[in-house]
Amino acid sequence: MTSSAATPTHAPGAVPAVDSLSYEQARDELIRVVSVLEQGAATLEESLALWERGEALATRCEEWLIGAKARLDAARGAATAE
Repeated sequence: MTSSAATPTHAPGAVPAVDSLSYEQARDELIRVVSVLEQGAATLEESLALWERGEALATRCEEWLIGAKARLDAARGAATAE
């Protein structure tokens, strides 16, 4: 669960850069994007923009997860080296 305090403040209508999002922010936005696409009410242009945003968000989430795994692996390696 994310708190509103963790959500950056942006100008109305501004879309934050994907690379500035935390894992939770990217995941939550990705869920919203998928939901809108599944509803099928968006125009073709809107759907394409949403798809591209969704791809970028999924990549961001993957980057965060890979980084987290690397940190865990490093911590495990340090713990076994002691």
